[in-house]
Amino acid sequence: MGEESSRRLNPLRSAPNLLTLMRICLAPFLVAAILEEHFALSFALFIVAGLTDALDGSLARMLKQRTMFGQYLDPVADKLLLSALFLVLLHKGLMPVTVTVLVFGRDVGILLVSALLYAAAGRREFHPSIWGKASTLAQISAVTAVLLSKVTPGWHWVAVFRTVALDATMVLTTISGLHYAWSVSRRSGTTAANGGNGKTPVGSSV
Repeated sequence: MGEESSRRLNPLRSAPNLLTLMRICLAPFLVAAILEEHFALSFALFIVAGLTDALDGSLARMLKQRTMFGQYLDPVADKLLLSALFLVLLHKGLMPVTVTVLVFGRDVGILLVSALLYAAAGRREFHPSIWGKASTLAQISAVTAVLLSKVTPGWHWVAVFRTVALDATMVLTTISGLHYAWSVSRRSGTTAANGGNGKTPVGSSV
C-alpha cells in the first residue's frame, strides 16, 4: 500500500515515465545530428527513440505502472520529438513544405480547440482516434524514410518508401484533422442536448 502511494506521488520514479523522459532528452541530440549532417547517427538515435516509445507502453502494462502523468507525458513527448524533426528536416530542405504545414496546421488546430473546450466545458479527455494514431504512424514513417534516404542514397526501394510515406502523411493528416473537427461538433451537440453538463458519453472517442 505504501509503495503504491509512493508511485502515485512520484510518477517520475516509474520505468515507463523514465523512458518517455529519455525520449524527450533525445530530441536536441537528434536535431544537432541532423544539422551537422550526421545522418547515420540521427537515424540510429531515431530508432532508439522509437524503441523507448514502444517499451514505455509495454512496461506500463506489464509492471502496472500506468499513471495520469504518463498518459499526458507520452503524447507530448511524441509531438515534441516529431515537431522538432519536421522543422529541422524542413530547414535542411529534406522535408517538403506542404507536408510540414499540414502536420503543424493540424496539431495547432487541435491544440487550440482542446484549449477552448477545456476553458468552456472543463473537458480534459481527448482520446486519440484511429485516424490520429494512423496519422502519427505515417509521420514517424515519413521521418524514418527521409533519414534512411540520406543514409542509403540511390536505393530504389527507399526512394519509393519515402514517396509513399510522405503521401500517406498528407492524406492521413488531413483525414484525422477533419475527423477531429467532426467529432468535436458531434460532442458539442451532445453536450448541448444533455443540458451543457460538459460530460462525454461513455465509449465515444476523438
